[in-house]
Amino acid sequence: MTVEQPAEESVAAPARDWFQSAVVYQIYPRSFADSNGDGIGDLRGIISRLDYLHRLGVDVVWLSPIYTSPQDDNGYDISDYRNVDPIFGTLEDLRELTDGLHARGMKLVMDLVVNHTSDEHPWFVESRSSTDNPKRDWYWWRPPREAAADGTGAGPGAAPNNWGSAFSGPAWEFDQATGEYYLHIFSRKQPDLNWENPQVRAAVYEMMNWWLDRGVDGFRMDVINFISKNTALPDGPIAAGMLHGDGSPFYIGGPRIHEFLQEMHREVFAGRPGPLLTVGEMPGVTVDEAVLFTDPERAEVDMVFQFEHVALDQEDGNKWRPKKLKLTDLKKTLGHWQTGLAERGWNSLYWGNHDQARAVSRFGDDGQYRELSAKMLAGILHLHRGTPYVYQGEELGMTNMTFGTISDYRDIEVLNHHREATTHLGHTDAEVLAALAPLNRDNARTPVQWDASRHAGFTTGSPWIAVNPNANHINAAAQVEDPDSVYSFYRKVIELRHTEPLVSHGDFTMLLPRDEHVYAFVRSLPDTRLLVLGNFSGQDQEVTLDDADVPLAWGSAELVLGNYPAEAAPRLHLRPWELKVLRAGAARPDR
Repeated sequence: MTVEQPAEESVAAPARDWFQSAVVYQIYPRSFADSNGDGIGDLRGIISRLDYLHRLGVDVVWLSPIYTSPQDDNGYDISDYRNVDPIFGTLEDLRELTDGLHARGMKLVMDLVVNHTSDEHPWFVESRSSTDNPKRDWYWWRPPREAAADGTGAGPGAAPNNWGSAFSGPAWEFDQATGEYYLHIFSRKQPDLNWENPQVRAAVYEMMNWWLDRGVDGFRMDVINFISKNTALPDGPIAAGMLHGDGSPFYIGGPRIHEFLQEMHREVFAGRPGPLLTVGEMPGVTVDEAVLFTDPERAEVDMVFQFEHVALDQEDGNKWRPKKLKLTDLKKTLGHWQTGLAERGWNSLYWGNHDQARAVSRFGDDGQYRELSAKMLAGILHLHRGTPYVYQGEELGMTNMTFGTISDYRDIEVLNHHREATTHLGHTDAEVLAALAPLNRDNARTPVQWDASRHAGFTTGSPWIAVNPNANHINAAAQVEDPDSVYSFYRKVIELRHTEPLVSHGDFTMLLPRDEHVYAFVRSLPDTRLLVLGNFSGQDQEVTLDDADVPLAWGSAELVLGNYPAEAAPRLHLRPWELKVLRAGAARPDR
């Protein structure tokens, strides 16, 4: 395999129409469906629910990691890239799942985690065995740092730099056997691979080709913009109240990131019969950078996951300091991404995933107006330009969980933060638990609520994490046959994307940018326009549109989708958490 080719070589990309009109469904396997009663979801559980997914209408299923893993970070710490962890099943089960999806016209996307491995991966076991092992340079090893000549800086034996881990604590772990530190941006059991080494890249590409040869249809690439790092590894700035430096300027979007992704495309995807899907999860990515990553002429990735909109309800991007979301900020951010990727590139659309709190609790009203706001959020998101993602349970309007004590949590990010905040930062247990509640990742990881039986039909055993008590009335069994349910509304929204070309290909125009209650935009093609209105409040709202911005008589337009029973209400009046989607021709009125 050749991995040293020119970085800017242009490779023709396949037709993109298929994923522009597609909808992706994310499965977090350990919480989806358990087939054997051990309390952990598995592949056979997913297989048993394929008809449910097919009925929903989704086109692609993305699986969070199912590879062999010590499960320090719920599978994002991989010890064998070419096998299925026994808690999830076998390679034969995965083959049956892949075949079952393909038979129903759906595709399978696997999670690709190659910024780091588990410390139990054979590559790392070899790497840490001695300083002269051939795989030593497969990871980021550095000797302890000495004090500066003028006596300033770290003392002898200190870590190579001051970076903090994303999971609290330092980003360096000292290895007693060899007397050096290794870098781990995440858990200490997740050492970072050194992509500067061409052997590492060749091994990764070989593994990816192995999976595609087995019928996988693409990859969602975990923190893929972290793989190129500033090799000088300089110290990062330390914010007030923090113990460690912020190294992200030196490992997010590093100097060789485009080179590496273009090389990956050449070695893995170029020339393969498609269609395939590549999605880059890219914390910190900007609109301008995303244009480069997703421009089909550059042949890097098809779309990115960006995080701007899910940081708007946090003080200074700190998820443990939540604040009230302003709708104007949300419109400004999402509108900027719509405009920025309008000419080139493509965007992913999502409210939630395995790393985010439940959408209806975060952006809607999970109390009195839970169903209405869940439906409104679906319509607003899916009618933007981009490929929408549905996170498991979102189509049922599942809500955040209430965790009473720290022992109820399972997420390493939460447990590490609680320990550091109570031990080193002087916060009380009550203070930390209150800060954790709104945005912690375990909110999204409680089991899917299939019915009102014990453990919500997720397992016959004891679930690995508690089931939300509201499963007795929020569950799939109560919704699948109900034409007015959240699930049925998702089916309608997905069908509209499949059948209305302007949803995939039309222009996007944001309206009412300063309105703090109404989210409004127009999608348009030369012969058709859709006006999308969403009320993000529990009060009635009258919508006033500027005719200069919207040269159409929307008051008499056709209502093509709504979350209230149809009635002869004024078209531009919105009830609490109401969604209205209106269709009109594109003819401009005489002036």
